[in-house]
Amino acid sequence: MTSVLKRFESLKAKGQCALIPFLTAGDPDLETTAKALEILEANGADLIELGVPYSDPLADGPVIQAAATRALQKGTRLEDVLALVKQSRSTIKAPIILFTYYNPIFYRGIENFLNQIATAGVQGLVVPDLPLEEASKLIKPAQAYGIEVTLLVTPNSPPERIKAIASQSQGFIYLVSVTGVTGMRTQVATRVKDLISTLKNVTDKPVGVGFGISSPEQALQVQQWGADAVIVGSAFVKILASATATDNLRELGEFCHRLKQAITV
Repeated sequence: MTSVLKRFESLKAKGQCALIPFLTAGDPDLETTAKALEILEANGADLIELGVPYSDPLADGPVIQAAATRALQKGTRLEDVLALVKQSRSTIKAPIILFTYYNPIFYRGIENFLNQIATAGVQGLVVPDLPLEEASKLIKPAQAYGIEVTLLVTPNSPPERIKAIASQSQGFIYLVSVTGVTGMRTQVATRVKDLISTLKNVTDKPVGVGFGISSPEQALQVQQWGADAVIVGSAFVKILASATATDNLRELGEFCHRLKQAITV
């Protein structure tokens, strides 16, 4: 399996920007999630971020919160998500980045959790409520399991903190485009352009931009500003939640294709 960083290096060699769709596992159900993973990869997804449903998702906006609630109501748990990943590994080659909050990791124990997700075939990990000061407790053992822990930079992160986050983040750096939670927005804040430039001045690691990107035009803008990846979540989650089973998967693929085409030089 290709690591997160290796996938970025491969794309960079071809002069391409990565597309990273986000899905909430188990919404509307695990079977649909499995089909969606295949459709996303077939339509240009370079890496896929898979959210573990959580009862108190502080960083998530209303669309993803609602999806997590529906998934939890149907009984979706971490073990189910990992079983899905393991099953999908026979057909999905794109690196899978697990998006989860810290409490499930703490509850299971760091070593046990890392062993579980590595065995399932997860390559990356994003933990939005993991503070920089505690990050090494997860990053160091994760390296032994081949798991790349990606840290988040926010618009209000001061320069010294940005530099510290960039030095520790693995795989790539996740640049949050807005102050606040995830969700679709009509435009991407121009400050993102400056933040990308700031990060490029302190690190050679790839920079992925997420939170608020919901159209091919916005994706192209972020790519033109110098981002190495465009991360799109709520728009994908909304598609799966708002149509019939047949139509939503087709629309999901078409939307993914349009996004990838927009950022492909």
